[in-house]
Amino acid sequence: MLYYLFDYLQREFDLVGAGVFQYISFRAGMAAVISLLITIAFGKRLINFLRKKQVGETVRDLGLQGQMEKKGTPTMGGLIILAGILVPVLLFAKLDNVYVVLLIVATIWLGLIGFLDDYIKVFKKNKEGLAGRFKIVGQIGIGIIVGVTLYFHEDVVVREYDQVVIENNEVTRSYEDVKSTKTTVPFLKDNELDYDSILSFLGHDYTWVMYVLIVILVVTAVSNGANITDGIDGLAAGTSAIIGLTLAIFAYLSGRVDFSDYLNILHIPNLSEVVIFCTAFVGACLGFLWYNSFPAQVFMGDTGSLSLGGIIAVVALVVRKELMIPLLCGIFLIENLSVIIQVSWFKYTRKKYGEGRRVFLMSPLHHHYQKKNLHESKIVTRFWIVGILLAILSLATLKLR
Repeated sequence: MLYYLFDYLQREFDLVGAGVFQYISFRAGMAAVISLLITIAFGKRLINFLRKKQVGETVRDLGLQGQMEKKGTPTMGGLIILAGILVPVLLFAKLDNVYVVLLIVATIWLGLIGFLDDYIKVFKKNKEGLAGRFKIVGQIGIGIIVGVTLYFHEDVVVREYDQVVIENNEVTRSYEDVKSTKTTVPFLKDNELDYDSILSFLGHDYTWVMYVLIVILVVTAVSNGANITDGIDGLAAGTSAIIGLTLAIFAYLSGRVDFSDYLNILHIPNLSEVVIFCTAFVGACLGFLWYNSFPAQVFMGDTGSLSLGGIIAVVALVVRKELMIPLLCGIFLIENLSVIIQVSWFKYTRKKYGEGRRVFLMSPLHHHYQKKNLHESKIVTRFWIVGILLAILSLATLKLR
């Protein structure tokens, strides 16, 4: 909104300083700062409100160090994150940008699913919350919306350049904006993969179906990965902030003609607006850590965790880095895999030996280390360090091919 206001003031009244709102770097920085301030200010009020309403977490005694002390801690703190993301984006982003609109829809959609789950757990006193099948249906629903939009919307294009050398040795560049399902494959020299080409055997009429199915898989997997990672104070929020900052860098580079040309990566017109969403996302995660770092004053609940994972998935798809998710979101991946391995091995050994056996002391993986009597602050810090290393390695793929 402020973008349009100051754009109008500059055009009509030539207001001094109004032009600064044309710069992505300024608006992205302001979005991060405002997001941080909103989450800190709003967070305190929400925590006090939740305490008055006795909206506390129900904790089972799983024999984990410090687990029972968390009983009664306010949950549904994901509302803090949602406010910290949406308000700055509405203030500083171009709201006619298809990517921004898509991210806003995904944030609200997954936030509502998570809120409904938390509401059932807290107010209806049903520990199971929203049935898993309904969560999956909701994730599939937003996956369909994202996939269909990215495949068919006329503004979702890739800019392809041709170089033409003229007589005086000066180079002029012509370009064409084309519909494309190209994405990035990390560590390969020619690191572009076109879904249309590998799915061409299906015929063009059906390629979009497979593309939408891929999008659904990505959104569901990352959203659930963030949800599983949200098990100890600060882990999900801190990890998400690291991933969000990395995606902001990718979005900025792909949105710029000069950087995308220099790095030989896809140039995606109008993608720079996604940087504003990403910085608001990072600011919201950091602001939430103000209250969620050990010992947590509030938990994000599914309201926050489902939204965080879904946003990361959609940004990765928009930036065309979804094939990098196993690397960039490695923490989410190992948390997911630890649960799958634990459950699968337990069922297999119970069927074969009559007694279930475990690979880990407990899953997800962060609980395994808790069972080994590591303090959760140490676990979280080490997971953050691994997350930073994975982020650096992901950025290194820009040159390592």
